Amino acid sequence: MSVAENGRSLALAEELLAVGDAPLGERDLKQIRNLILDHLGCCYAGSLLAWGRRMHEWAAPHAGSGNAPLLASQTRLAPGLAAFVNATAAHGLELDDTHDESVSHPGAAVIASSLAIAAHHGLSGERLAAAIYAGYEAVGRVGAATNAAETIELGFHPTSLFVGFGAAAAAALLLNLSPRELARGWGLVLSMAGGSMQFSQEPEGTTVKRLHGGYAALHGVMAAEHAGLGIAGPEQALEGRYGLISNFGADSDPERLNHAHPDGPEIHRISYKPYPCCRLFHSTLDALAEVTDEFSMNPEEIESIVVGGPDIMVTQHMLRRPTSEMAAQYSLPFTLGAALYYGPSSVAGFMGEALEDRRTLAIADRVDAVADPDMQAAFPAHFGSWLELKDRNGDTRRSDVLDSLGTPANPMGRAELVAKFDSLTAGDNGLDGAEIAAMLEELHQMRLIDALLTPFCK
Repeated sequence: MSVAENGRSLALAEELLAVGDAPLGERDLKQIRNLILDHLGCCYAGSLLAWGRRMHEWAAPHAGSGNAPLLASQTRLAPGLAAFVNATAAHGLELDDTHDESVSHPGAAVIASSLAIAAHHGLSGERLAAAIYAGYEAVGRVGAATNAAETIELGFHPTSLFVGFGAAAAAALLLNLSPRELARGWGLVLSMAGGSMQFSQEPEGTTVKRLHGGYAALHGVMAAEHAGLGIAGPEQALEGRYGLISNFGADSDPERLNHAHPDGPEIHRISYKPYPCCRLFHSTLDALAEVTDEFSMNPEEIESIVVGGPDIMVTQHMLRRPTSEMAAQYSLPFTLGAALYYGPSSVAGFMGEALEDRRTLAIADRVDAVADPDMQAAFPAHFGSWLELKDRNGDTRRSDVLDSLGTPANPMGRAELVAKFDSLTAGDNGLDGAEIAAMLEELHQMRLIDALLTPFCK
């Protein structure tokens, strides 16, 4: 039947679930292997941080409720709970992958949900890969159709708002739901979708942003499980009168739900993050590297820094005195100061006593941002910015970066992703990025995925 006869949500559900009907090609599998490798490193490292351990404490009373593993633990839980905790951990370092057009982090929830369900139900690596493909495609289509750039200006965080629909699509494929069951599952996600950007305006109370990845995973798995039991939501959750696009969009394009991007599947439109901060700052950090000769310049020689970027850089990211790690990672002035003194890839510059480092704060006081019409016009397809640095001698240096390191236009290779994994897991239980990457080469032949997760569950 046509989209008009079915409705857009149902037509999209049919398309996504059909992904499981045929093997994926090698190009798609290669990207999915990289996405899983990156996710596992982020999730394991996030699980060891203070908020990750608190989530494990919360989950402890539910131990034994299922066979889905918590990473960095021997605990097994029901799939929704494991996905919730693991996705929160994966989103907890500001290093998880991003889908630029939807301004969201799909991997934290989509991969965590897929791994939890596949492990709990004893499913294959081939089935896992198909689910991840479908989940990312759902996130990309939904975010683009709603117009994520406007959604975030309205005060909603796209990861919490959109990614639950991707997690539900992945779960539905793994659970063998029908297209109608998936569409009705999205109707359940619709009533749980949300996620305020208020965390970007306050120096504390920001841990909720970590939870946004977890909420998307929990809601997606729960919605798929409920729909499979006949606990249904409305079938036009995306395009309906009070659906996602109507409630949360502006200048939206509902037709995008049923049209693939001309550049190909959404899994190939993903940016990996080399720097532990808001994705919006990555081009700025690349520009800062250029004007400081790869951070060799003495920061004390800097008189001022001006950054031009999309509107939200000015409206949501100029907090100069963050008092929590999350707020620091979301602060443009603080991030530039931390990069100059700790290095752009260092997590330590945002943690503990580093939040009060007078050197970082002194740089933060010298940073200003302006909205640039060209960068705004390019956003969110490109998270570009320019940086202009004036030194104590009055000399000015400027760099413009449209596509930062890690984007499809300026990609990180497998070796760089392995190095990132190793930097996140160094010294922990013998984890080795090259070994995990080699294991992932056999993903499509794995009858069960237990062997892939076992090294992380101790």
